[in-house]
Amino acid sequence: MSELSPQAQEVFWAFNQAASGKPDDWHYLPAIAAALRAAADHCHSQEIREADHTTRRWICVDDLLATASELEAQ
Repeated sequence: MSELSPQAQEVFWAFNQAASGKPDDWHYLPAIAAALRAAADHCHSQEIREADHTTRRWICVDDLLATASELEAQ
């Protein structure tokens, strides 16, 4: 899996472990990518005003964790 970034490898292995426990279920990659894109669609931006400038930050973590908890509870 050296062609995947460390972040992609981590997501792949976490999904793989939860789904089947098999080390190389590559057929899951499109499903994992689709899930990440769906999660990203629910991110929103927030303006942060500081003394000298305003920046925009994407807020996702709380929403993603809430969705994961909801799915795990089923």
